[in-house]
Amino acid sequence: MIGIEVVVGQLSGLTRQDLERWISNQWVRPDIDDGTYVFREIDFARVRLIQELRDELLVNEEALPVVLLLLDQLYDQRRKMRELCDALRRTAPDDLRRKLAQHLVQSAL
Repeated sequence: MIGIEVVVGQLSGLTRQDLERWISNQWVRPDIDDGTYVFREIDFARVRLIQELRDELLVNEEALPVVLLLLDQLYDQRRKMRELCDALRRTAPDDLRRKLAQHLVQSAL
């Protein structure tokens, strides 16, 4: 886990004020330990994502909440799909898995 100064120091163009605003807006949710922010790797990745959206893709701050919400929903659906696939691999009979795979290939065409 890393502190706010390390996060700001590792990302060029990121200011402490930017990061504190993103935390205040709840776009990033670091842990708090003894009154200071503590960032996990997932938090750091989220900060990088927000910075890339803002600086490289030129997403303005008014649009960021919508973009982040859509990305969060996409990642959640991907996670659920992975869980479903894992469950099918573990529990479904071979013939059912083959039929599902054939159906998915045909529907993609």
